[in-house]
Amino acid sequence: MAQTLIEKIVTRYAADLAEGRKIYSGDIVSVRPKHVMTHDNTSAVIPKFRKIGATKIHDPGQPVYCLDHDIQNTAPDNLAKYEKIEAFAAEQGVTFYKAGSGIGHQIMVEEGFVTPGSMVVASDSHSNIYGGMAALGTPVVRTDAAAIWATGETWWEVPPVARVHLAGKLQPGVVGKDAIIALCGSFNNDEVLNHVVEFTGDHIADLTMDQRLSIANMTTEWGALAGVFPFDEVCRDYLYSRADLFARRGDDPPRYTRQDVDRWYAERVEADAECHYARELTLDLSQITPHVSGPNNVKTMTPVSKMAEHKVKVDKAYLLSCVNGRLEDLAQAADVLRGRQVADHVRLYVAAASAEVEGNAKESGAWQTLLEAGARALPPGCGPCIGLGEGTLEAGEVGISATNRNFQGRMGSREASVYLASPAVVAASAAAGYICAPQSFETTAIGHSLKENPQPQRDVGAVTILDGFPEQVEGRLLFLPEDDLNTDGIYGKDVTYRDDLTEEQMGQAAMLNYDPEFQRLAAAGDIIVAGRNFGCGSSREQAATALAFRGIRMVVATSFSQTYKRNAFNNGFIVFECPQLVDDLRSASGDQIGAGNRTIPASGKATVDFAHSTLRYGGKDYAFAPLSTAPQELIVAGGAEAVVQRKLASS
Repeated sequence: MAQTLIEKIVTRYAADLAEGRKIYSGDIVSVRPKHVMTHDNTSAVIPKFRKIGATKIHDPGQPVYCLDHDIQNTAPDNLAKYEKIEAFAAEQGVTFYKAGSGIGHQIMVEEGFVTPGSMVVASDSHSNIYGGMAALGTPVVRTDAAAIWATGETWWEVPPVARVHLAGKLQPGVVGKDAIIALCGSFNNDEVLNHVVEFTGDHIADLTMDQRLSIANMTTEWGALAGVFPFDEVCRDYLYSRADLFARRGDDPPRYTRQDVDRWYAERVEADAECHYARELTLDLSQITPHVSGPNNVKTMTPVSKMAEHKVKVDKAYLLSCVNGRLEDLAQAADVLRGRQVADHVRLYVAAASAEVEGNAKESGAWQTLLEAGARALPPGCGPCIGLGEGTLEAGEVGISATNRNFQGRMGSREASVYLASPAVVAASAAAGYICAPQSFETTAIGHSLKENPQPQRDVGAVTILDGFPEQVEGRLLFLPEDDLNTDGIYGKDVTYRDDLTEEQMGQAAMLNYDPEFQRLAAAGDIIVAGRNFGCGSSREQAATALAFRGIRMVVATSFSQTYKRNAFNNGFIVFECPQLVDDLRSASGDQIGAGNRTIPASGKATVDFAHSTLRYGGKDYAFAPLSTAPQELIVAGGAEAVVQRKLASS
């Protein structure tokens, strides 16, 4: 069966994969990523690492520590935290970048940790940026990071893969940030939620590396788990330039050489011609003009030309972050501000994505141009992008920002308004004092389309069942006819922050916020069946553990929040998708749903056959993706911490 680019990369980085086996969407596998980056949150991963009994990093060359989030904070407790991280890195022999070196994601790219065709993860949601380098970059939670430190491995479910065809080419004055704003605004109904995106297009070669990194970075805000560009000559030439720099610096050994780049390019992986994409989206780049996202919503976009008509006053402007803090971004802003001044009532803040970028901007003259226009320089790092340090927004203020998120309250007060835009728009707005573009564009509708493809049938054959994992489970189905059943409904706020509850009491609180009748209707051994995006919302682990404590055997749904699924398996609780079963139960329960029933016990029992990946109910067999040995191991052991402890004990 043909594979996508993503499936090929995961196959390459899968751990202990049987010879000849290929990985596809829906598979849950153990992976050994090339690198794992943590930043200030390294301090939170260290105690998790120690709690599981680990004392030594499995492969000291795998983790990378970069201090970048709260670097303006010189309080004794923060400095002490940074010192502890640096000391731990020295003790373990891990590569460490001190505060002021730059944003971790930029460091990972420019210092050669991210290479085409690799899988690189980070305990940070913007690890999607590595897709600009033709790598699979995706976030992991802190427990996963600790597991990778200890064993070199974690588990990952291969998401559905979407292909995004970028037709045409960008107009002069339109950049990558405009393209990702257009994608978020044109496809704003979760079209790529929890998917991995592969970008294609005849004119991708016209997109610079900085533009690709910007687009890949904000696939996070679009809802995707990764966004990956092809390994083409543009990417190859960028790698050449980095290899040349490593050689000039005398790096010994260098992260890679020109010869390495030539080998990677000759051996590059690409999607098979007949591979399956869950969705195929098209966006016409030639019709994009500068837009802004917001206020306080990434998926609401407005042409800058219309915003200019209303002269929306700006109080603060930002040229910084891992999405738009590179040299190309700073140069574009400098071009707009050359010979001009920031408006009297506006404060413009600028920070480079790394110390190297800042040095290059100074050498080119762009940095001095920005300062002469009135910009206030901040150190290379995250800062106001995440509401830390100088420059955060006060109540009632309006910000225009070349960052990646404008969630309410993220950059300061919840009573502030934030718009996202390209560096050129930010610079022009800072000078004018209201949101505008540096040049006029004729705005037209942006051509875009979406095609959904049914999942092909796949013969997975018999599944190897680990000792202690059941081949079959029988139970009554308990149907919850709800899409987007969130974690607040599963385990409400009144109990979420209580640490004094017993497991039994936690089980008795399950689903009460969704349906007060649930506890009366549910019985030990039941199997919950629910709709789309089960477990969305917060990351609270109790939304999984409370159901297990109530005696629920497993949850079957149309789809899950990926965070919920990770929490479930990491705590030894079975979940899997079976959309056709949900559709049939919805049809059969129409009268009860119409009567307002939210918990519907189904008649008869179902049999879940894990050895053959089928669920039998009502005389019909429903197929589901096989639970491989990776999730089985988590269930048998009772969760991720126990799995790591076993591996450490046997090593």
